[in-house]
Amino acid sequence: MKGKFITLEGPEGSGKTTACQNVAEILKQQGYKVLMTREPGGVDIAEQIRNIILDKNNTKMDYKTEALLYAAARRQHLVEKVLPALKDGYIVLCDRFVDSSLAYQGVARNLGIDEVYQMNLFAINDVMPDKTIFFDINYLDGLKRIQDNQRETNRLDLESTQFHKQVYEGYLEICDKYPDRIVKIDASLSRNEVTHQLLEEINKIL
Repeated sequence: MKGKFITLEGPEGSGKTTACQNVAEILKQQGYKVLMTREPGGVDIAEQIRNIILDKNNTKMDYKTEALLYAAARRQHLVEKVLPALKDGYIVLCDRFVDSSLAYQGVARNLGIDEVYQMNLFAINDVMPDKTIFFDINYLDGLKRIQDNQRETNRLDLESTQFHKQVYEGYLEICDKYPDRIVKIDASLSRNEVTHQLLEEINKIL
């Protein structure tokens, strides 16, 4: 049986990782094979690229190079980890995928959604998620969560408020562009409520 590829998207501080961990445990208890992974990262080379991209001291990287590094990490992760797991019948829950690049580099970095998608064609090789869940939370609330939780900040967290506003608006544009694939959940609610919403949407395609 072929597995299901489900990606989670959202602005910084949207709570994707926590909800994903909770749902992964629930699905495993129900007998499903589940792989939880992330981008950029998930495999050794991609994790090394992640460290370069998110290093808060790395302030001189140009935006096109940033986009290409994301695409390179994505390709390695997809080939080494995601595709083999799908072939083995796993539910793959991936924290971020190509939509992140479209929002962050395409819109917030002003490289253009179509241009960034073209950069990623070699990386995804026509592989798209069965479903994408967008964690919808106001970007200011997400940034406040990061501050309140005292999470270690990375290079993206330190961007201007205007940058995070553009990321959020970019995501909304992408949600409108791909309504058949992307569904929104209200990420401003409690952890339990967000977990419930996420599980509900995943169950619809299992």
